[in-house]
This record gives sequence, structure tokens and C-alpha cells, in this order.
Amino acid sequence: MGVIGTEWCQTSLLRISCIIRKFDKIILMKANNKQLLKDSLIWGFVLWLIGYILSFILFFIVSPLMIGWIIAPIGTVITLLVLFKKIKSVDFKYYLILAIVWTLIAVILDYLFIVKLLNPVGYYKPAVYLYYGLTFGLPLFVSTKRKV
Repeated sequence: MGVIGTEWCQTSLLRISCIIRKFDKIILMKANNKQLLKDSLIWGFVLWLIGYILSFILFFIVSPLMIGWIIAPIGTVITLLVLFKKIKSVDFKYYLILAIVWTLIAVILDYLFIVKLLNPVGYYKPAVYLYYGLTFGLPLFVSTKRKV
């Protein structure tokens, strides 16, 4: 009985250890999902809002045709700073989700708060498509520079 008891005890400890590890992974996944939610929604909105506010400031300074071309490099630098300094993940899927969510935020909020609200003539110009491309592409680019 001593041998069987020892085996049972070792097997039980192994099961308990396995359960604890799975529980730790679940907690870590929930923490990562919470962080992903913050990084995608909050940073996506903040980055969009920076460009939106800049566009109103620039509207009084430069030609409306130039606004997008001036915001693009500024937005690129700010987005790269956020991606390198604030986003800590090294997982490509994480950055892919950021790219998708940030782009959706940009397209939807642009449509609601620029196209529908302000009714600009011919809003969708090459600079806007560049902006959407950068919004999607920059997180993917940064994901290739992160070390696992």
C-alpha cells in the first residue's frame, strides 16, 4: 500500500501542479486581454483624437488640401512613440489586433465626426488613404522589431 499511496500522491501532486499552471495561464490571458483592450481601444481613440484636434488647428493655418499631408508625418511619429514606449507585447497577433481595431476606430470616427458631421467635399483623398494605411501598417511594422 505504501507504493500505491506514493504513486497516487505523486500523481495527485502532478495534477494539482498542472491545474495551478492552467489557472495561472488563464489569469495571465485575462490580464493580457484586459491590457489588449486598453491598448486597442484607449490608444486607438487617443491617436485618432490627436489627429482630429490637429486637423481643426491646421484648418485655420493651411489649405484644407494640405492638412492630411501635414498630419501624416506628425501622426506617424506619435504612433511610433506609442507603439515603442507604451505597448509592451511581443506577440504578432497582439499587434495585428491593434492594427485592425485602430483602423476601424479611425474609419468609423472619421465617418461620424468628419464626413457626417462636417460634410466636407471630397474628404477621401490620397492623404486619408495613406493615414488609414499607416494606422494599419505601423503596428505590424513595430511587431517585426520586437524581440521575443
